[in-house]
This record gives sequence, structure tokens and C-alpha cells, in this order.
Amino acid sequence: MGKDREEAQARAEAKFQKQQEADQAVKAERETQAAAVDVNTARLKSLRLAKDAADKEAEANQSETSGKTKAPATKKKPSP
Repeated sequence: MGKDREEAQARAEAKFQKQQEADQAVKAERETQAAAVDVNTARLKSLRLAKDAADKEAEANQSETSGKTKAPATKKKPSP
């Protein structure tokens, strides 16, 4: 009877070890995916900031050029 108990315990320990390894593999995969998401988020943020800066610069350039070349708008009097 002692031998059966030892065999059952060995099987249970082997099953437990296998489950632990599977859990570690899943955890590693999740960490890898999270790192990939973080990298993509950082890339998109830098692109958005660059676009915002370019838009601001373009707007500043446009307001400088439009202020120099265009005459001020005057209101037309309504015709009677």
C-alpha cells in the first residue's frame, strides 16, 4: 500500500509541476503582449505629439503669412 501512495503522490507532484510550468508560460506570454502594447502606445503617442506640433507650426505660419498679405476685412453696408 505504501508503494501505491508514493506513486499517487509522484503523479500528483508531476501534474502540479506541469501546471506550474503552463502557468508561467501563460504569464510570460501576457507580459510579452503587454510590453508590445506599451511600445505601440508610446509610438502612437509620439506620432500624435509630432502631428500636433506640426499642426501648430503650420497654423502659426499661416497666420503670419495671412496677416501680412491680406487686407483687413471691412464690413459692407447693406444696400437699401
